Amino acid sequence: MIHSAEMEIISELENQELKKPLCNVSEPRSEVCDMNGDIRIHGNSSSVLFIRKALKRRELYRIRPYARKGDEAAMSSVKQVTVRSSEAAPQCDINHSVPGIIFSVNGYTGNLFHDFTDVLIPLFVTAREFDKEVQFLVTDFNPWWIRKYQLVISQLSKYNVIDMDKDKTVHCFKHVIVGLKCHKELSIDRSKVPKGYSMLDFTRFIRNSYSLNRETPIRIVGDEHGKKPKLLIIARKRTRVFMNLNEIVQMAEEMNYNVVIGEASATSNMTQFAEIVNSCDVLMGVHGAGLTNLVFLPTNAVFIQIVPWGGLKWLAMYDFGNPAKDMKLKYLQYEINPEESSLIEEYPRDHLIFKNPISFHKQGWNSIQDTFMNKQNIKLDLRRFRAVLLEALKQLHQ
Repeated sequence: MIHSAEMEIISELENQELKKPLCNVSEPRSEVCDMNGDIRIHGNSSSVLFIRKALKRRELYRIRPYARKGDEAAMSSVKQVTVRSSEAAPQCDINHSVPGIIFSVNGYTGNLFHDFTDVLIPLFVTAREFDKEVQFLVTDFNPWWIRKYQLVISQLSKYNVIDMDKDKTVHCFKHVIVGLKCHKELSIDRSKVPKGYSMLDFTRFIRNSYSLNRETPIRIVGDEHGKKPKLLIIARKRTRVFMNLNEIVQMAEEMNYNVVIGEASATSNMTQFAEIVNSCDVLMGVHGAGLTNLVFLPTNAVFIQIVPWGGLKWLAMYDFGNPAKDMKLKYLQYEINPEESSLIEEYPRDHLIFKNPISFHKQGWNSIQDTFMNKQNIKLDLRRFRAVLLEALKQLHQ
């Protein structure tokens, strides 16, 4: 029996829910509809109905449930989901007792960086609070992508993913979220998460998903020369290649590092490569998607990002530097000089590309990508870079 005071509280909550817009489209990175009530989803019509009797205010939203709002190239391939209030209620084929979350795996997925920053981290932020009692409904369904990240998905939901593109049934829920909550590039703003999850929580979650047992790096005490920290060099094969990789390896080995070379491709076994990364104490590489593997490093490991020539310090910090700090990694950044860039072989030293690289930024992202990302390789100045490897060793002593 519900007492009058309880009934008033329930009525007040219902009134608040009725006054609240179905969707929040004001956030910079994603649009999210978080609805409680009678919600009916017709899968392959990409239609979500919020049922309201005696409807006083009609609402209609067209949401692309992928966390890269404002990026036309990414969002153009993401299917729209229509969210609207309605008095007409289609008959339920399946009633769900758990919340539902709708998201897309199109956009830039297939690129490791975007897999994490656009989908997996936002999915963790949105779904973790439900403790696996949540149903995922995916638009732009990609079986290969779902299989690749099944270990992660299964730690967030114990139910099989529903392919919305093929599903013809009407699914009924009491709580549905359309879109994924996203705050920062490759990171989390814990102040905006109901249970205060942080990026450190995410890296622990990822290590658990892949059964990675190493939580802390090697700790070198005093003059323990017998201990060799393991250094993983992410060696790109097409662009931003290390032109003197053998010399870098030789120098690192002379400094008592145990060196491993690798790069995970789109077809790599995620579990195997995650184990390699987790076994390492230091990870280094040139700015690029492969650095996303830092999520598998043990807490307090050292991460070294090499920044190509081109005024890219801001991008390096935005994509990986700040996230690394949020993951409680010890972050070192090495910005190359013109003499360490292959561009020096193509342009005279007094060219605008060296005198004012920021001028290329004003022409937009395509100019940055074509000039500094896709057409540049790196030959590290070993004398300069040796100091960075020494600092990494110093960090492992602390």
